[in-house]
Amino acid sequence: MTDLQQHPSDVLPARADLADLHRKMLRIRMFEDRAATFYRDGVIRGFVHLSVGQEAVPVGTVAALRPDDVITSTHRGHGHVLAKGLDLTGAFAELFGRETGTNHGRGGSMHIADPGLGIFGANGIVGAGVPIAAGAATAALLRGDGKVAVSFFGDGATSTGAFHEGATLAGDWGLPLVMLCENNQFSEFTGTHMKRPELMEARAGSYGMSFHRVDGNDVVAVADALERIVADVRSGRGPAFVEAVTFRARGHYEGDQLKYRDPDLVAAWAERDPIQIAEQHLAAAGWRADDIAAVHASVAAEVEAAVEAALAGPEPDRGSLFEYVRTTPRTVAETPLPTGPEAPEPTRYSRAVKAALRYELERDPSVFVAGIDVGEGGNVFGLTRGLAAEFPGRVRDTPIAETAIIGAGVGAAMAGMRPVMEIMYADFLGVCLDQLMNQAAKLRYMTGGKVSVPLTIRTQFGAGRSSGAQHSQSIEAMLAHIPGLQVVMPSTPADAYGLLRSAIHEDSPVVVIEHRLLYEKSGPGFHPDHVVPIGKAAVLREGTDVTVVAVSRMARESLAVAEELVAEGISVEVVDLRSVAPIDWETVLGSLAKTNRLVVAHEAVSDFGIGAEIAARAVDEGFWSLDAPVLRVTAPFTPAPYAPALEREWVVGQRQIAEAVRRTVDSVP
Repeated sequence: MTDLQQHPSDVLPARADLADLHRKMLRIRMFEDRAATFYRDGVIRGFVHLSVGQEAVPVGTVAALRPDDVITSTHRGHGHVLAKGLDLTGAFAELFGRETGTNHGRGGSMHIADPGLGIFGANGIVGAGVPIAAGAATAALLRGDGKVAVSFFGDGATSTGAFHEGATLAGDWGLPLVMLCENNQFSEFTGTHMKRPELMEARAGSYGMSFHRVDGNDVVAVADALERIVADVRSGRGPAFVEAVTFRARGHYEGDQLKYRDPDLVAAWAERDPIQIAEQHLAAAGWRADDIAAVHASVAAEVEAAVEAALAGPEPDRGSLFEYVRTTPRTVAETPLPTGPEAPEPTRYSRAVKAALRYELERDPSVFVAGIDVGEGGNVFGLTRGLAAEFPGRVRDTPIAETAIIGAGVGAAMAGMRPVMEIMYADFLGVCLDQLMNQAAKLRYMTGGKVSVPLTIRTQFGAGRSSGAQHSQSIEAMLAHIPGLQVVMPSTPADAYGLLRSAIHEDSPVVVIEHRLLYEKSGPGFHPDHVVPIGKAAVLREGTDVTVVAVSRMARESLAVAEELVAEGISVEVVDLRSVAPIDWETVLGSLAKTNRLVVAHEAVSDFGIGAEIAARAVDEGFWSLDAPVLRVTAPFTPAPYAPALEREWVVGQRQIAEAVRRTVDSVP
């Protein structure tokens, strides 16, 4: 442990870069003073959280970093991003919501980012940046490029699950990560004095990290300490935890009435203002008062010029609303499955998944696979067995920490890797939904297109084995409802192989949902170069009387029903969606126009599922084609039951599909 610096400010040794550190702190202070005024006057509309009084922490920390090192920030992130080199004009324009803002007005104060400068984002979710920084550090570890990641967070974040999961992963993997806690005496409205001070050091020790406490109001103390700490982390000694003791001079947010604050505490900390302490260092180094005043005037002029330029910037064009939601989909030509003597041997779904992972690990060194038990254990279903030995360090076991798994995938993807992260059961995505919904899916949009997140998330689902309500859910509709995510659900081995390869190639996040009851099902073989485009449905069988649109296991069940109903004189066209986000509306509506009747079959519960969306689109865009009501074949709107007798009643399959087809065919137009 490093004790809090006790030296009087005027006896700390002068640094050659002291004048630059002082200027950078002034720039942050004046930026935030102007931001406060613009918020008061209604020019800035969104939430604004200021870091006045904390400027020494980011400036001193960044002084110890290389330009290509990575930081993650917080909702109180102006100081961090400006210290890392963010342009003043772009930062102001972003807060003003202008097209010329750092992120084209898509991020605002809480989400400002510039990955090109190593700024992986301020973050509106407390603690969420920790696992993302761990992911950036993972990329550095795998590449061996000597980079370090720093995650800034407040003392309140140390209570969040994301903090603890990110710290667990960092400790287990020995990541080059500095976890920097700005203990500014308040967690929103709650004073730090209500917590046990020794907890910070204890937490660091429990994760195998070195612990360091520094005077967060003295930029020289911070810079000196962080140079030593960062050097140790960069040399491979594992992650470090730094507590920078500082003070939040303003409220939790602008407009905070501050009724919870002790005036004596405020006055005591005001005497240790970080800019005043820096100026004491300058005076000790021979600077005169008029020299310091000249710097104030110079920075003020710089800030005002940035304000003027930012205010002159245009607002985003209303027609640009849909820009930056996701990257442009890759153009993929589906390779037809070979037939006849050229056809490879049939293969199992599970082996197709493993083959796709092996192919991409061999092809691209930026691909790695991580998740619970995917390494030594080879996945709970054995899908990855042996890959850890084939690709040392690139098929990695993680702690049981789903938030850290997805967050690390996000950070590694932002750093240029192509991670394939496994969540053992789709139900467990609820544990890490923030990293999926608020981070992976939205980062490209919030950064105005400055970042891509080429992240693949593999998971599986399926009822029928009495796994109960927490291991059987079909949650594809919830995922498809999140802008920025792509969701695929293959039903055959060839599609499992081709869609997984396409997902890994995509520059936007893709969730691949496999069906565990299909793992040992066989299907036609395929060549190693086989790919399937995301967002393209497959017509499994041509028909003329009714269209059945289905997904995953239900596509196979629908195909079996279609073959049986031939004997009854019913011609069924079966469309396997394969992708539920995006849906191939051209194929779906085209089939409806041909048959004039539509049945939608999915394993998920009825209400608010993808079947409801398909029915709504059919009534809207396909209304004049419909000769009968759209019918849905779905599970009842209850959790999946455990008792086999109840589960048999709950799970839908061929019987229910056949009944729906007969019913719609019997409808009189």
